[in-house]
Amino acid sequence: MHHPPEKRKSEYALIQLLPNMMTIAAICAGLSAIRFGVQGNYTLAVQLILAAAILDGFDGRLARILRSDSKMGAELDSLADFLNFGVASPLVIYYWALQDMRGLGWLAVLVFSVCCVVRLARFNVSTKSEQKVTAKSVYFEGVPSPAGALLAMLPMFISFAFADAPVIPDILICLHMGVIGLLMISHVPTWSLKAVKISRENVKYFLVGFAFAGAAVLIYAWITLVILCLGYAAMVAWGLVKKKTPETGA
Repeated sequence: MHHPPEKRKSEYALIQLLPNMMTIAAICAGLSAIRFGVQGNYTLAVQLILAAAILDGFDGRLARILRSDSKMGAELDSLADFLNFGVASPLVIYYWALQDMRGLGWLAVLVFSVCCVVRLARFNVSTKSEQKVTAKSVYFEGVPSPAGALLAMLPMFISFAFADAPVIPDILICLHMGVIGLLMISHVPTWSLKAVKISRENVKYFLVGFAFAGAAVLIYAWITLVILCLGYAAMVAWGLVKKKTPETGA
């Protein structure tokens, strides 16, 4: 008599769950950022969003290294991105500067959040379609949501870095958020770190530069973040210029 094969039990090593644990930690950081933003502790709120961005940068790569990537992990990561960068970030900005504007300030939050969720939905559809973006692609299409959130918080970084600087008008902050939101759903090519390769001869210089950048973030955190955001904005502007130039195919 033929007996059906026994169903294998699916088990995971604890280390294989580490990427999902990092994603959950990022979600907790984003939710906590909203809480501290409501309470007026804006510095801690921004630091938690920065922590969420760092975790977001590592969880997917770690999942591929450990070969523990799954559809559930991908969906969880996408939901975390929307919460941390499409909800927590604009809300913290709203609590920080835009509450007095009421309607216009909230409209800027809605525009940014909707643009973020549309970008994530478009990205999810493109990864599931037959025409997938190759791993060798040097560019993203539009500004990624973590970078968009950091760019949107640039006025906060400037305020924290230069306490004596003139107050940035609320209307400019609203316009800034709207522009960043539109850039997220645009087709502007933006540089991707995933495809960057360092030659063996230049590794030592890269490591020294990385150590210098890390020390700058620790010692002059807000000024360094302002410089990084302005540098990234310059690369996005370069992408706009490059987009107008026809590319030659190989």
